[in-house]
Amino acid sequence: MEPMMIEMEDLVKKFPHTNAAKEKTWKTAVAGISLSVRHGEVFGLLGPNGAGKTTIIRMLTMQTQPTSGVIRIGGADIRHDPRVVKERIGVVPQHVNFDQELTCWENMELHARLHHMGHAERTARIEELLAEMELTEVRNDNVRRLSGGMKRRLLIARALIHHPQVLFLDEVALDPQIRRHIWDLVREIARGGVTVLLTTHYIEEAEALCDRVSIINKGVLVDVQTPRAFCENLGSYAVEWDEEGGRAYQFFHTREEARVHARMLEEQMQRVLLRPTNLEDVFIELTGRKEGL
Repeated sequence: MEPMMIEMEDLVKKFPHTNAAKEKTWKTAVAGISLSVRHGEVFGLLGPNGAGKTTIIRMLTMQTQPTSGVIRIGGADIRHDPRVVKERIGVVPQHVNFDQELTCWENMELHARLHHMGHAERTARIEELLAEMELTEVRNDNVRRLSGGMKRRLLIARALIHHPQVLFLDEVALDPQIRRHIWDLVREIARGGVTVLLTTHYIEEAEALCDRVSIINKGVLVDVQTPRAFCENLGSYAVEWDEEGGRAYQFFHTREEARVHARMLEEQMQRVLLRPTNLEDVFIELTGRKEGL
């Protein structure tokens, strides 16, 4: 059987909440989600704002406790073996959380020391990662002097310092100049056996990177498929045109069916676009919302 690096069973997270009537109650952010992510897989959590993606990441990385349910990382239960789990994971958070008074190198070295890496090992690893992220020239600059894009790249380098088995990327906004380079890096580390779980607002990113994608909406798992299977299930071809209420879409499983419908619309003096279906189409159909636009 194929090994599973991340396992979630009936995962629930509730928060104390005061409703409009000022009554104290509980708000469910994650409602009984069960998922498994394979060894070496790039897996995406996709969903609208407030869907529960970041809450799931926070539970997987032990930043918040589940209300109920089970989480295992490489077979280790996070409740029973937290130290083992921490050694296996690297985390790239949404928000920059460096010591702003330290240099890039010093921040990296501090993190390596926390993972008990020896001097020779950590020096070589820091050199390697700063080069990969194109940060060698700013190695001795204080973090506060870096651009936003540089800080994001340094977050990724720091998360990889101890050779984690699982890398969590939580809505990591990247500058366009470096985005595709980072995509290539993510693919490379996955080929090396690292499991990558990412949440993203950018549907293009999920489509380009992920072996499989789960769509989360209002704390509920809607479906899990490969990006291609999602598109094929909806219909491999999309016809779109303008109506009074906005842009309209219809999906077809064959190009010929789509062409017939497009010709009919063109005869009605409609401006028509026939194109392949993409993951954004699936996302809108399943959640009713646009994301990352």
